[in-house]
Amino acid sequence: MKYLSYFKKNTLLLDEKKCIGCGKCLEVCPHDVFSMEDRRAGIINKGNCMECGACSKNCPVEAISVSAGVGCAEAVIRGIFTGSEPVCGCSAVDDKNSSGCC
Repeated sequence: MKYLSYFKKNTLLLDEKKCIGCGKCLEVCPHDVFSMEDRRAGIINKGNCMECGACSKNCPVEAISVSAGVGCAEAVIRGIFTGSEPVCGCSAVDDKNSSGCC
């Protein structure tokens, strides 16, 4: 399935050394960000991450971290609901004339 991939920055991190290969991240990720290889998760589509936090909340060994609701995805969603431009804090000049990272 094809997903939008337009976020230049996000907070998703994976500590592959901590990963036990349970596959929970693959099960809960709505945008196919992760893959499994040699019984370890890996990030294959970081740009698809919408920073929902499902992966980090379901990782039993805390190998994944993401700051849900602080990045571009949250800004895009807020913009949709408020009818304003996305402002995500990725740019030094985040105003309505700046595209920031979105």
